Formats: sequence, C-alpha cells, structure tokens
Amino acid sequence: MSLGVDRRVPYAAASAIEQLRVDGYAVLENVLSAQEQARIRDELSPWLQGEKMGRNDFEGYRSERVYALLAKTPSVARTVEHPDTLAVVDAFLQPGYLLSAALAIKLHPGETEQAFHIDDGGSAALLRRPREMVGVSTIWALDDFTEDNGATEIIPESHRWGEDRVPTAHDAVKVTMPAGSVVVFAGNLFHRGGANRSSAPRLALTVQYCMPWLRQIEQMVLAVPPAHARQYSARIHEMLGYGLVNPGFMGYVDGMHPARLLEDGYVGRRARGVQTKVAELKPIY
Repeated sequence: MSLGVDRRVPYAAASAIEQLRVDGYAVLENVLSAQEQARIRDELSPWLQGEKMGRNDFEGYRSERVYALLAKTPSVARTVEHPDTLAVVDAFLQPGYLLSAALAIKLHPGETEQAFHIDDGGSAALLRRPREMVGVSTIWALDDFTEDNGATEIIPESHRWGEDRVPTAHDAVKVTMPAGSVVVFAGNLFHRGGANRSSAPRLALTVQYCMPWLRQIEQMVLAVPPAHARQYSARIHEMLGYGLVNPGFMGYVDGMHPARLLEDGYVGRRARGVQTKVAELKPIY
C-alpha cells in the first residue's frame, strides 16, 4: 500500500517510511553536521580509551561500548530526538513509545562479525514471526561506514520472515554511508555488526525505540536518573520513562506523575509536611 506524502513529515522521512515498510530499512545521509559529530566525539572521548573491550563475542572482544549515553554525553540528545528519525519512528510505534537503548560502539581493527539478531524482543516466545515490529532501531555513523571497517550488515525484507527462515551471510548487504548519516530499520529486521578488516576503528551510536508496553533494553530511569534527565526536553523525559501511558495511568510513581521526580527538591508524597530538610531526606521513588 502506498503511504503517500504527509506534508507534516519531512520529505526525507516520508521516503524512508515507505522504504522501511518494504525493505525493512532506510538510510538518511548527512543528517548530522560536522560540528555535531565533533561535539559527540569529544564528549565520548573520556569513555573510549581503548581499555574496556566487550565481555563476550556479541559485545565484541575488539569493541568498546559506552552505555547510558544520556547520563554521560548530553549532545547525544540530538540523535535521540532528531526530527527526521522521530518522524519515521512515529509512523510505526504507538504514542508514548520509549527509548529502549542508547549506546556508542567503537569497533577496533580485528573485530569479527556479530551473530545475526533482531532488536525488539524477538527471542521471546510470545513474539513469534511473522509479526509487526514492536521497536525501531537507528545506527548513526560517526565514521564513514565502508565495505571493510565493520559497516552494519542487514538482511532486506527479513522483517516479514516467518519462523522457518534462518539468516545467512549470503542474504546480507552492507550498509555503507558517510559519517553523519543514519540507518533506520525495523526492530524485527535481522542484522549484525560487521567485521573490521581495516586499519582504523569505526565509531557509531545505536539509538533504539520500543512500544510503550515493552520492557526497555536499558533500564532508562536508572541509567539516566533525575539529576541527569532534568537537562533534556519533555520529549526525551517521556521516552526515558518519566511519563504516563493512558488509559490506565501506567507508569506513575508513588501515586504521582513521574515527571515530578524531575522537579528540584521533590522528595515524594509521603514526605509532605515532614519538618525535615530536603538534604536529609532519602528520595522516595
């Protein structure tokens, strides 16, 4: 079915939405400016010292990963709430969707391919294929993605596969794109990180979103607690989990809207009227 162009949606995003429906992925080139890329790299630098590589083959024994990015690198917010990518996510996920993961991945030379996988909970017994996606993933290139430096490998149209299909390297294509670009893909699309056979590292961010009723990959309200979350927009607050899903008021804290936790000095309903200095109270979450 043709989507048609919604005049409220940027043209690039409208085209990506249609491509994602058909192929399961789309590339938006040169979305981040050189200045934005440099700022993110600078903030990531203290966390990427070549000292803490992955703990297993999936994380990558020759890869560095930085989790909980919004508590460490504030400029990553630009990728989390970029209007072009959110326009795509809006088309596939229910209102109130959540930020499921936000991490940096730096592949060093010698890194091997990951196993093929999907991002949106497809290993759960209740989410059998074929099915609709319950998540949308993005991978942002901070270095050029090339044929030999570990570019993400995707299997087109695998978001429509049933349980009888098994992904193989023969089915895959490499997503090559210049730094500052992003690939947006269905959460149930088979993909993997490629092998880095070059002589230089390859740095990227992965920002993933999920339905409001699906458990996030990263526990965001712990990964990005109020002291860090306050600096971001209301849209990011909601995606982190400082929001409610209606009907049913799902997500409240101590009987209150979770955004109250972002107010300076908030200590919880049960502390009302207690004549104790805020600094002496333990927050009641």
